[in-house]
Amino acid sequence: MTDDAGRIVIVGGGHNGLVCAAYLARAGRKVLVLEAAEQVGGAAVTREFAPGFRVSSVAHLLHALDPRIARELRLEQHGLAYARRALRTVSLGEGAPLVLDGANVEAGDVTPADRAALAEYVRRQQRFAAVLANQHSRIPSRLGAGFSVFRLFDRSANNRNTENPAPWSLAKFALDVRLLGRADMRELLRVGTMNLHDLLEDRFESAQLKGALALDGVLGARLGPRSGQTFFTSLQRAGAYALPRGGMGAVTGALAVAARAAGAEIRVASPVASFTLHGDRVTGVVLQSGEQIEAAAVVSNADPQTTFLGLVGARHLDTEFARRVLHIRSQGCAAKLHLALAGAPGFRGVPAGLLGERLIIAPDLGYIDAAFNPSKYREYSTQPVLEISVPSVHDAGLAPAGQHVLSAIVQYAPRDLAMGWSAGRAPFLEATLAVLTRYAPALRSQIVAAELLTPLDIENEFRIHGGHWHHGELALDQYMMLRPVPGAAQYATPVPGLWLCGAGSHPGGGVIGAAGRNAARAVLAGSRA
Repeated sequence: MTDDAGRIVIVGGGHNGLVCAAYLARAGRKVLVLEAAEQVGGAAVTREFAPGFRVSSVAHLLHALDPRIARELRLEQHGLAYARRALRTVSLGEGAPLVLDGANVEAGDVTPADRAALAEYVRRQQRFAAVLANQHSRIPSRLGAGFSVFRLFDRSANNRNTENPAPWSLAKFALDVRLLGRADMRELLRVGTMNLHDLLEDRFESAQLKGALALDGVLGARLGPRSGQTFFTSLQRAGAYALPRGGMGAVTGALAVAARAAGAEIRVASPVASFTLHGDRVTGVVLQSGEQIEAAAVVSNADPQTTFLGLVGARHLDTEFARRVLHIRSQGCAAKLHLALAGAPGFRGVPAGLLGERLIIAPDLGYIDAAFNPSKYREYSTQPVLEISVPSVHDAGLAPAGQHVLSAIVQYAPRDLAMGWSAGRAPFLEATLAVLTRYAPALRSQIVAAELLTPLDIENEFRIHGGHWHHGELALDQYMMLRPVPGAAQYATPVPGLWLCGAGSHPGGGVIGAAGRNAARAVLAGSRA
């Protein structure tokens, strides 16, 4: 057992764990990161899946990295560069592709009325998304008894409760909403919990435009366009998409360099088997090798269910708290497809200059809805929706000369597939390739190698319970002070000495880094208390 009991151990070297390590080390704390895999990065790594072909493993586009983290940790000085910024969205359909660049329609059969409606829709969406983004850097409030969120919007002079003052971070959220102005504030309160299907049907005529806009509300989620809150979930993906040079592993690689430069120690191939407890307090970890490491605090970047039910053990938890953790909605429904290609894929109607953009197959709302329906019965979609990237167009180092890699998120593929993924893998891959070849007829003849990562594969390979890359659905009942569950929503947990910093904490999934930064602040504040 190490004699260094003053160190902070971070379990998991994914992006949030590395961010947390960097900030703690910059504050003068002795930090040890333990990563189970052979390389850091978690689900945001770049790896070779066929000889000479490299691809971003699960996350494949960068769109929400907190700019303060990039600036404060000097990620560009530590090696982060971009092959392409501000990717356009190219929606494939039966006719000409629809090309979107933010609020602008660059190509496609869209009426002037829809173009004007899109400009207004994107304007409001960006304003609403900015309100949510403001919360990313705030540690969520702990709500007390008798507090009502509606009081935050009550301007009356009688709204003064000195015994139960409004929690500051939630009060700031209310202020952000008010600062939208009366019209936009009312619109946000009206549409915030709406489903995208009804909202888009009300705003637009173009079926292809509605399909393209709806995809951002369901991608990575076990939700269809008619599911409640999908407008809210679409706000989580608002913003520009970028391709890091060298894949997503370049992001986590730069974070690792920043953490080490600050003084953190990182050990790979060091899977943690359990936490050690003295009484009810976590005092360190036990590796699968049997090695024990003491710690003043342990910060878990693992998902909440793995952390509490696996590494702590339900027997050490309050029964009600354990029940809440058990019922976190964290069953993945998205698969990842990687193709090694002998040449550039030819998508019908897509010129070579657009091949490296964000390509999507979600031609209309009905298509997405029909793709989602089987997942409700634990079946995969036979006509899946896809988000496709051909990153080697902009980053030639990902494939041999003249060849390419294709990376695609494929929905819907429920983790709890009724037939099991041993039986379902081959037919789901075939269904996915059938959809792809409908738009790229020569694709099959170009395939050198193929890899399909189902949610079960994601669970096993990246140690994410349920195979959900956000460590839990990004929904209003699993957001802010409710994420992952009440009692563990401020990064501290009911188990003394144990903290959370992963995507299962606020603000959730995506390569944002805010959970790691916030957790470091919470740990430092807790250690001074």
